[in-house]
Amino acid sequence: MTNPLLSVWDGPFGLPPFAAIKDADFAPAFDAGLAEARAAIAGIADGPGAGFAEVIEALELAEGTLDRVAGVFYNLAGAESTEAREALMRDLAPKMSAFSSEVTNNKALWAKIEALWQGRDGLGLTAEEMRVLTLYRQMFVRAGAELDGAEAARLTAVKSRLAVLGTAFGQNLLADERGWFMELSEADLGALPAFVQDAARAAGAERGLGAVVTLNRSLIVPFLQFSPNRALRARAYEAWGLRGANGGETDNRGVAAETLALRAERAALLGYADFAHFKLEPEMAKTPGAVRDLLMRVWEPAKRKALADAGVLEAMLVADGFAGPLEPWDWRYYSEKRRKAEHDLDEAALKPYLGLEAMLRAQFDCANRLFGLEFRELEGPFYHPDVRGWEVTRRGEHVAVFLGDYFARGSKRSGAWCSAMRSQRKLGGEQRPIVVNVCNFAKGEPALLSYDDARTLFHEFGHALHQMLSDVTYGFISGTSVARDFVELPSQLYEHWLEVPAVLEQHARHWQTGEPMPADMLERLLAAGTYDQGFATVEFVSSAMVDLEFHSGAPAADPMQKQAEVLEALGMPRAIRMRHATPHFAHVFSGDGYSAGYYSYMWSEVMDADAFAAFEEAGDPFDPEVAARLETFILSAGGSQEAEALYLQFRGRMPGVEPLLRGRGLLEPV
Repeated sequence: MTNPLLSVWDGPFGLPPFAAIKDADFAPAFDAGLAEARAAIAGIADGPGAGFAEVIEALELAEGTLDRVAGVFYNLAGAESTEAREALMRDLAPKMSAFSSEVTNNKALWAKIEALWQGRDGLGLTAEEMRVLTLYRQMFVRAGAELDGAEAARLTAVKSRLAVLGTAFGQNLLADERGWFMELSEADLGALPAFVQDAARAAGAERGLGAVVTLNRSLIVPFLQFSPNRALRARAYEAWGLRGANGGETDNRGVAAETLALRAERAALLGYADFAHFKLEPEMAKTPGAVRDLLMRVWEPAKRKALADAGVLEAMLVADGFAGPLEPWDWRYYSEKRRKAEHDLDEAALKPYLGLEAMLRAQFDCANRLFGLEFRELEGPFYHPDVRGWEVTRRGEHVAVFLGDYFARGSKRSGAWCSAMRSQRKLGGEQRPIVVNVCNFAKGEPALLSYDDARTLFHEFGHALHQMLSDVTYGFISGTSVARDFVELPSQLYEHWLEVPAVLEQHARHWQTGEPMPADMLERLLAAGTYDQGFATVEFVSSAMVDLEFHSGAPAADPMQKQAEVLEALGMPRAIRMRHATPHFAHVFSGDGYSAGYYSYMWSEVMDADAFAAFEEAGDPFDPEVAARLETFILSAGGSQEAEALYLQFRGRMPGVEPLLRGRGLLEPV
């Protein structure tokens, strides 16, 4: 039988034939893709061609089958894992790393790239071609192309082991999250709002049980907000905090220690002082010092605010008859009570106006008003019954396919993310993207979102727009292929449209009655926009500082001790813990993406606050001229220029940190 992964995908929009794909198809498809890519790369390296088209453009197209197979597999492995897919991920980690090292260690290929670089001024390249050549050379150098002999062999071994460790970290975390649950009695269930009860029953039904609390953020956070049972809150919170640190085969502490040691060795082999200097060199921040300066500018006002808030919450705890001190499992419960008292905001009353369907309409409507995009829902089947799809068009022309996978399930890793099953490019014929947003919202009839959930929805759709509106020749610089501390700009910027009153007035409607959110509720919701930002900022910045210090200087033999030392030096408030403690810090240890880079969200936030101000200065959150500049210089440009150059063309200047502090309510009064 023909392997559907290797056949022509002649269905609508070239979508993968999901219904025909079996787990057993992936391994032979990867083998075929790797063999094809190896043959193509050998032809480039050893053939007579030495020009930009024969080398760089040929490399761009050399891994077509492999890219196609990997685009499907890695999306499914994260969103719909099976034992077979997890086993294949473990097998693929060293295999794919070895292939990558083969390419960058190919001396004949490297010689051709270096010759192009040395003669670049005489090649007559366009600006985009020059950028792609620059980035290819940078990639090869940073992968060790200039190393020889024992050093080159050792770097290859280090990268292979790191790939294995990253896969193990993520799978250990998924196993811990999937394995823990806490059953609720009818009395404990009855003390919760209806939407939490519904989510707990749905989570239990998936396990063949009654109502349960799981470690999924969309369930455990509202449980911590609303459960009056302090002992149950403590039990659930501690289980949440111990993901990856429960001993046994799924314990990630040893994985983290070995990862840090190997990253330090990798940086040393390449001539860097430490891994942070290596990792930050191509980013906007450039140096660990610049990152540390930003984080500490934000840390001090955030800590002052959090400590003041902790005093208020502890007084509420004592008034309830408990002896202090305030504990981490108390914060969300008393903060929710305080929010209701001070802002008259009750999440249980708010959620009926924030149904998933309504918020999807809102995110699509904003994209239509800003960029002229239209969305037509498609028939499946896709890779899971929960997944929905839309064709995205503009003025009748196809732009992209957008898939949304919104509900939590045991087969899905935690968090929310955007990925592309197929990226945009023009080389070799126009290729339009297939973009996927994955979330972990609690399932319900209907699905109702918290305001934070709605913000997550808009955030991930901002990433999707960056992919869908991409308009470049080369896939290497397409969409979100930009500096890590720039990639969060489109996503965090798009969150601002959820705060536009007219958007909520139009779309935040009660799921049963269709009535708009009452004007006074909307006013209170927006007025409370900076509520509890001391807590949110402290849990984020502490995580970012631990990540940075992990990768600065000599690697810590005991990451947990190092984590404790960093938090002590910061003066971490005792009732707040890191958003991501080391054993479940997947951003940093489940792959290399955000290692020494978790700060990126805050670096991008400095820009997103300033970028939305451009619309405010124009007097219209949908100003067509500002929207056109945003698309031209940010959303469609990919990595075609340095990130700072793109931002300067959009805004005319780089921002300071004040808009971020003001947006979080942390600006000190003058």
